Amino acid sequence: MSEEGNSQPKPDSFAALRYKDFRSYLGMRFFFTFAYQMQAVIIGFYIYQLTKSAFALGLVGLCEAIPAIGIAMYGGYVADKSEKRKMLLTISCLVFFASIVMFIVTMKSMNPYLHKGWIVPIIYFMIFLNGLARAFYGPATFTIYAQSIPKELYPNGSTWSSSSWQIASILGPAAGGLIYGFYGITIAFSVIIVILLLSIILIYLLRSYPPVFIPKEDIWTSLKEGLSFVFNSKMLIWAMSLDLFSVFFGGAVALLPVFANDILKVGSEGLGIMRAISSLGAVLTMLAMARFSPMGKPWRNLLIAVTGFGLSIICFGLSRSFYLSLVFLFTEGAFDSISVIIRGTIMQLLTPDRMRGRVSAVNSMFIGSSNEIGAFESGTAAKLLGTVTSVIFGGTMTLAIVTITFFKTKKLIPLSLNQIQAPEAVAAE
Repeated sequence: MSEEGNSQPKPDSFAALRYKDFRSYLGMRFFFTFAYQMQAVIIGFYIYQLTKSAFALGLVGLCEAIPAIGIAMYGGYVADKSEKRKMLLTISCLVFFASIVMFIVTMKSMNPYLHKGWIVPIIYFMIFLNGLARAFYGPATFTIYAQSIPKELYPNGSTWSSSSWQIASILGPAAGGLIYGFYGITIAFSVIIVILLLSIILIYLLRSYPPVFIPKEDIWTSLKEGLSFVFNSKMLIWAMSLDLFSVFFGGAVALLPVFANDILKVGSEGLGIMRAISSLGAVLTMLAMARFSPMGKPWRNLLIAVTGFGLSIICFGLSRSFYLSLVFLFTEGAFDSISVIIRGTIMQLLTPDRMRGRVSAVNSMFIGSSNEIGAFESGTAAKLLGTVTSVIFGGTMTLAIVTITFFKTKKLIPLSLNQIQAPEAVAAE
């Protein structure tokens, strides 16, 4: 047989991008994430400048996490039984409203004759509204992703979706820090509002996504069905738990304003670079993963990636050089991106269409809010232990979590991507 006959077709790295709805989904998610990440870095630095308190930074995460976790399961239930495009429009308008209010508040704060004690509580409340929106946003977008491309393209789509998110996470914080540093918070919020409008416009380009789940039982039975599915899948529950605890203890991002302002002394411009460099490491790694998939031995590679994440956090806490700190933030983002791709692909492959919203809601409770809960933990630990000690402690605890997970999931380590799709391979023991 000829050499041509024996050759295998090369994998199409752009396969998912050939679907129009998937491209619209990526654009919508990119602009929403850009504005959201830009707002996060601006608000973090602004509140720290007002309060000079690491604990106040932790409260920012807590204000968003409480509603995001508290009504996450209800958000998943609504996403399963609702039309997704209309749902996303409502969510985006709520976030847009919160940004308008924060824009007005920060603009009014420029008046030297006004008392500024009311500023932080109002901003906290707007962040709380963002948390409410997030409880519905995650399940809705998770379902749209699954219906926008064929199932066999989920690994490729996960790479592009995660890369889009990470690119926005690079540009958003960098733009936020630089615009805030050079032009002030009013101009920065004006840019956020324009970008959110672009996201809302792109939602209109999505087709209608009718529900695939019509509930025949009460809401509590429906919610229990989603929870039972996750807790009966050994791979899903351990993947979610691994991310929850590693980010909870290893979430040094919330303390970056302290490092930028007090330890490395690089100001808001340096903070924007620090926030962006982690995402730069992530997106470069993800682009490489589009060609060289980490899904050959997904569980083994997941444990290796989280180990690298924890080591990077420890090294960052020990560094006193701005440029060396950037190196460790870069590797932290690179390792985290590998785990994001693996977890995202596993969850999409194992979740039935009729319960994607509810499973995504459980994932949001474990993972989506782990950054905010981790931010609160980091702020509290920094207050009790000191900023540097708390970061090193967090990285060490991440390594401990990986060790525990390794011994609890040894049977999953040799499984290939095809094997994890078999229910008996990933069922709870």
